[in-house]
Amino acid sequence: MNCSAEKASRKWPVGAFRRGGAAMVTAAAALLCLGMQAAPAEAARGAPSSPWDDLFGTRPQRSHKSARRSAVPLPRPRPAEAPPAVTDAPAAAHAPAGAEPAPPGAATQRPAAPAEAARPPEMAKPAEPPKPQLSACRQALTEEIAIAPSIPDIHGAGGCGGEDLVRLEAIVLPDKRKVAVKPAAILRCKMAVAVADWVRTDIAPLAQTLGGGISNLDNFDSFECRGRNRVVGAQLSEHGRANALDVRAFGLANGKSISLTDRSVARDLRETVLRSVCARFSTVLGPGSDWYHEDHIHLDLAERRNNYRICQWNVYDPLPHVAPLLPAERPETAPPREVAAKSDGGRLDAAKADHGKSDQDKADDGKADAAESDDAAASDSVVEIKPQPTKKRRQSRRF
Repeated sequence: MNCSAEKASRKWPVGAFRRGGAAMVTAAAALLCLGMQAAPAEAARGAPSSPWDDLFGTRPQRSHKSARRSAVPLPRPRPAEAPPAVTDAPAAAHAPAGAEPAPPGAATQRPAAPAEAARPPEMAKPAEPPKPQLSACRQALTEEIAIAPSIPDIHGAGGCGGEDLVRLEAIVLPDKRKVAVKPAAILRCKMAVAVADWVRTDIAPLAQTLGGGISNLDNFDSFECRGRNRVVGAQLSEHGRANALDVRAFGLANGKSISLTDRSVARDLRETVLRSVCARFSTVLGPGSDWYHEDHIHLDLAERRNNYRICQWNVYDPLPHVAPLLPAERPETAPPREVAAKSDGGRLDAAKADHGKSDQDKADDGKADAAESDDAAASDSVVEIKPQPTKKRRQSRRF
């Protein structure tokens, strides 16, 4: 077989572009011929002649060595006394024969939902907001002192409301009895502590001597967003800041009620309450302060310059007993009443004149008096009738 380059180039048409392609084909054919001529000798020696042998498939395949199997540790056999393993019945039923058993923890794990699987780990569960720290007053006002759950802060118009608020429902006495606040009062924590301390320390021992102890506290007003004395445009009241409480009375265990402004209540009792509240609260207003506080006692913890305090509560004396409607009878031992001298002289003159007249004259005077009385009666009985004017009807004229 003659595969020379000169003869091969003659088979292609002469051209500038095709001349290069013909040269490449000629070179490839030459290499193929050289590989076919050297194949028998290389096969005899058993060594590759060129890297093109594997490309054209002329190199014989060498036998590969047998793969060495590595030793895999097998688990220990399961003891006979061990409890049966928990497996997923549907997964075990569909498992192919000869498959390795799943680990123990895999049987109890369930596949995550698509939404949870796609969600990032940090977004799987929202972070809980930090709990607000309790104030020192809130920590001190425990259930052993008062039943006063915390409520959210109130921020109203004009500065109404406040922070650290509680709903004072009852006050717990040292002997574990509860004094109900009717109705429950919304106050600041410091005000609630002051009211609870006042009832526990001062009012409870005082009520114990009256009728078995105190049972409830009459709340007339607590938090209310308003001006002072409910006057439009007035300065914000301490009630609007949840810093005031109006007390009207407190009830006893025997069912009685002690009103703090009732004048029929003993004066000593009202004065004792007055001294106790004025020593604990910065503002005390009652009867005598203004006509807005005639039927209740106002208590608050308003802060003023130089710790100035106001205590205006007049403890009036009890009302007197009702006087009788009729005067008392004149005693028999009383001296006779004196009469006017003029009336006595007129009576004496009339008596003397009658004494000088004869019986005939007295009879004539009596007849004359009777005739005068009859004439007067007749004149009174006669009624003069005057003619009433008549109304003329106006004739209607048509124009």
